[in-house]
Amino acid sequence: MSTERAYFEDFEVGQKMHHARGTTIGEVENQLVTKLVMNTADAHYNEHKMRATPFGQRLVFGLVTGSIVIGLATQDTAEHAIAELGLDRLRFRAPVFHGDTLTAYSEVIAKRDADRDDAGVVRFRHWGVKHDGTIVFEGEREVLLKRRSHWARGEATPR
Repeated sequence: MSTERAYFEDFEVGQKMHHARGTTIGEVENQLVTKLVMNTADAHYNEHKMRATPFGQRLVFGLVTGSIVIGLATQDTAEHAIAELGLDRLRFRAPVFHGDTLTAYSEVIAKRDADRDDAGVVRFRHWGVKHDGTIVFEGEREVLLKRRSHWARGEATPR
């Protein structure tokens, strides 16, 4: 979906999207965020301890995985966002490791008017999938999106 079409009016319940971009998870993404939020789990930053586990290597912190999936979906789902309203029902279904490539998929699961004329609320279900087809993340997100009828003319403020 092009960002020219990502206004509230452009989404329909049941609409599915495979987002164009993917990204390979590197050590920087995992290490930086894991340490910034003081996640002390050895699984995310102790290579030597993790070698002795069934995984055999460090795991990518789940919130890094979720953030990347949401980020990959944003161009198609929230370029015209006024606000992020909620993120819930998060599930981390399979491990992600450094070097895995993720892509994202989304479905519109609900759509409703907002308490303002210039925007509406769209609820999305997002999935993150590894290069081998394994679903690693799923979650739901609500976004307050601009209405084309009020914002598409490039005005700085709604009519």
